Amino acid sequence: MTQDTVCPVALAQKIVGDRWTVLVLRELFLGSHRFEEIQAQIQATPQMLASRLKKLESDGMIERRPYNTRPLRNEYHLTQMGLGFYPVFLAFRAWGETWCKSREQEVAIRYTHVPCGKDPGLGPMCQACGKEMRQEELSSTLSKSFNAERHERKEAFKRDQV
Repeated sequence: MTQDTVCPVALAQKIVGDRWTVLVLRELFLGSHRFEEIQAQIQATPQMLASRLKKLESDGMIERRPYNTRPLRNEYHLTQMGLGFYPVFLAFRAWGETWCKSREQEVAIRYTHVPCGKDPGLGPMCQACGKEMRQEELSSTLSKSFNAERHERKEAFKRDQV
C-alpha cells in the first residue's frame, strides 16, 4: 500500500472509512464468519460484500479459511491487525449508545467483564475494576430488541433466497 500521507487518521480511514467495512467488522466481532451470515446482517448486495471482504483481506484485516472444499467455501476471520480494531469498535458502540439513541432504548449489546464478573460499562476501561476491555475477556449478550432485529434480518434473508 503506497502512502500519500503520514497522517494516521487518513491512513486508517483508507481501510475502514466506509459504512459497509465497519459493519463487516462488527459481524466478525459478533461471531459471524460466513458470507451469508454477514450479508444477512449488514444487508449489502453480494457484490458490495465481496468487494469489502477482498479489500479487508488485501489490507491485512481478515483472512479466508476454507470450511468446505467441494464447492470451495470460505469463512472470514480477523487477523491480529483486525483484532486490533476492537477498541475502535467499542468506541463506535459507546458513541452510538451515548449520542444516537433515545434514553428509553436499551443498550444493544451488554457485556460482562469476565475477570471481574461485572458490567464494564461502555469502555474502553471496565468501570468496575479499571482494566482494559479486551475482546477475549468479554462475554456479550444482545438486548431483546437487537436480538429480534438480527433474527428478523436472518429470516428475511432466508425468504429472499428461496
